[in-house]
Amino acid sequence: MKTIRTLLAGVALAALAQVPAQAFCGFYAGKADANLFNEASQVVLVRDGNRTVLSMRNDYKGPLKEFALVVPTPTTLQKGQVRIADTLVFDRLDAYSSPRLAEYRDADPCQLNFAWGQPPIPYPVAMAAPMARAAAMEDRSARNKALGVTVELQYTLEEYDIVSLSATQSDGLETWLRENGYSVPKGASAALKPYINQGMKFFVAKVNLQEQAKTGYTTLRPLQFAFESEKFMLPLRLGMLNAPPDKPQDLIVYALTQQGRVESSNYRTVKLPANMNLPFFTKPKFQDVYKALFDNQASKEQHRVVFTEYFWDMGWCDPCAAEPLSSKELRDSGVFWLGGNAEAQFDAMRAPAGSPSPKIMLPPGGGGQPVVLTRLHVRYTANTFPEDLMFTQTRDRQNWQARYVIQQPYDSSVAACSSQMAQADCEGMCKTRVDSVQRDLQGSDRSGFYESYRGKNSAELQNACVAACTASKQSGIEAAARYYQQSLPQRLQSEKQTLAELTGWGLARIDQMPDARKYTAQDSREPVKPVIQPKTWWERLFSFNPLR
Repeated sequence: MKTIRTLLAGVALAALAQVPAQAFCGFYAGKADANLFNEASQVVLVRDGNRTVLSMRNDYKGPLKEFALVVPTPTTLQKGQVRIADTLVFDRLDAYSSPRLAEYRDADPCQLNFAWGQPPIPYPVAMAAPMARAAAMEDRSARNKALGVTVELQYTLEEYDIVSLSATQSDGLETWLRENGYSVPKGASAALKPYINQGMKFFVAKVNLQEQAKTGYTTLRPLQFAFESEKFMLPLRLGMLNAPPDKPQDLIVYALTQQGRVESSNYRTVKLPANMNLPFFTKPKFQDVYKALFDNQASKEQHRVVFTEYFWDMGWCDPCAAEPLSSKELRDSGVFWLGGNAEAQFDAMRAPAGSPSPKIMLPPGGGGQPVVLTRLHVRYTANTFPEDLMFTQTRDRQNWQARYVIQQPYDSSVAACSSQMAQADCEGMCKTRVDSVQRDLQGSDRSGFYESYRGKNSAELQNACVAACTASKQSGIEAAARYYQQSLPQRLQSEKQTLAELTGWGLARIDQMPDARKYTAQDSREPVKPVIQPKTWWERLFSFNPLR
């Protein structure tokens, strides 16, 4: 007996976290002992006007015998309106829009900023960086009619046997499903009734094991639907049939549109806290950090909101977690307006396989595409999301991303800086600089920079240079001391507090992470050693040769 059931699901983040969850836009059917689970519930939703292309991917693991999927649809999906989607599209969209960690590095605080005798260097101004075969026997027709169920269409699409149903009563549809070998979850009739009342159809796809074996794939490939509907929505409620009313479920939606950001019209849409600095030692644990961050934020919102994780023009990114999708990849995702003639392109997506396609001149590469991507992450329960998820396309085109920053400390110490400065030869450096100053004094000095050195002999210039060099060495050590003993520990403490607030972790737990205390104690008690004073006057005199 085929069993309609809700499955474990999760949200896949490229190079990030995997979040435990359950089902999404429909309910799933499989044998009761199949123990199937889903690691990645993801939907690509392409929308322009009333035209929609919907792709669904679930990375199932486990036996596929008698597995089936049931989804409410606005119309009967004809052969040609349902296609096999490319799994790579999901991977690319995920990688491109994943929450990301940007890394920067501190400069060495131990600097010998010794400018004596050197004219200022004009630095260029930095430019801103642009950022289902259900076989119905003829002898069952009368029974189907009595139940108010009509088999509108049935066909095989590669590894899927597909049936499209309509119904006039939810009890009749539930009975039909049971009589056709499906063990329907408790409450199915009540869950199906709103869709029947709206005149919606039911798409049923189950695995044809013989055909599936021919494909060479070990997992089910995504399905893609093209249809027209005034409603911009995803049916979530059927996916909650088997779930406890308070059991959170997860869904990632990649919405591709022309005009602007997509948000929910019947639930609050909020942006995750982002663009914050995290401690440097979270880099190897960023998957755990983001998972905890999302868990914490979703709990704070009581699983009642839709989170925006990314919104960006598909022509570029800053920083890029992955390259923008090419025109072909966007086309495979379901985008039908590239290169113009959107109506013909959309009709081609709904035409049976082998139908002639319109000639389209796709723009090359990923740049300059008239496509914007909104990535939404929904964590919900049957109690907190009692309605299906409705969307609206806004005019907002302000790029935004869930981005976090780590600033890698400069890995040194005050002691290392003192040693480095002690090895700096002020006498030797100054001999070279004095010679350069005297040469420039003999030439034309249009800038007037060297006027302060005029009228001084070599010894006086050498003494002034050495004194400036010595002061610069002391300033370098003091700067290192301020960095390692004050600013760096204070910054790390602030970043730890931010991490605690975002994730809900305690500071004690954070301090147990590798390298969490690396820069908080080692240099805090280390005294600043004075720079070795210049040599005596006779050592400077006898070591200095103005005639060399």
